[in-house]
Amino acid sequence: MNIAKKHNFKDKLVVITGAGGVLCAFFAKEIAKTGAKVALLDINFDAAAKFAEEIVQQGYIAKAYQTDVLDLHSIQMARDAIEQDFGTCDILINGAGGNSPKATTDNEFHEFNLSETTKSFFELDKSGIEFVFNLNYLGTLLPTQVFAKDMIGKKGANIINISSMNAYTPLTKIPAYSGAKAAISNFTQWLAVYFSHVGIRCNAIAPGFLVGNQNRALLFDQNGNPTPRAHKILTNTPMGRFGEAHELLGGVLFLMDEEYASFINGVVLPIDGGFSAYSGV
Repeated sequence: MNIAKKHNFKDKLVVITGAGGVLCAFFAKEIAKTGAKVALLDINFDAAAKFAEEIVQQGYIAKAYQTDVLDLHSIQMARDAIEQDFGTCDILINGAGGNSPKATTDNEFHEFNLSETTKSFFELDKSGIEFVFNLNYLGTLLPTQVFAKDMIGKKGANIINISSMNAYTPLTKIPAYSGAKAAISNFTQWLAVYFSHVGIRCNAIAPGFLVGNQNRALLFDQNGNPTPRAHKILTNTPMGRFGEAHELLGGVLFLMDEEYASFINGVVLPIDGGFSAYSGV
């Protein structure tokens, strides 16, 4: 892709959490092409290290750091190691997040006479709900606490969070994830205001529906045909298709780049094929 090379982040340090995952690893690879130094943080060190090595082999600057975004000490250790290697953070991308089957219902609607094997709202696991909220919300708040200290007063410093279409209107079956992403959108606005006097912008993207390893089985059957849930998504996406990872990149780079977005602060940018604009009628 050539879009990244249209942006210049030479000598900037970009810290990306959740960078062992496919989407944030893709961001890391593309951002490295802008001349930035990229720190890939993930609890799965092997995954992050694999992607970092791919970046280095292409002639760019990157390194992986094992980091638990729910452990303040772990984040601080990563921050200290990154400073020794590259200096202090200029741009933070909070990409860590996810859902859990323990916080997901089997049914979209509660009905009379449900099967005893149906996991309804009443059977949702407390620990699963806590995990989803913590991973998405605290997993954004805690890295921001650690890395934003070094960003105060830096030219072009900014934070990018990852929200979701769930933040606008909750999807069925996933109340914890939907609520956590709504919290991310709210937190993005809060941070934008809080840091506005010290030169740190904060924005977010809200991706629409992409097909990935985590949701492929929910969206397509064994023959590759869309499931009923996928059909609902496609019917309510005016562009009539799922998005691709590369279609998120332009929004991320735009919001990161002070040359383009210096007066954009506190926005949550939908990248969704029109899903959030469509009423279904």
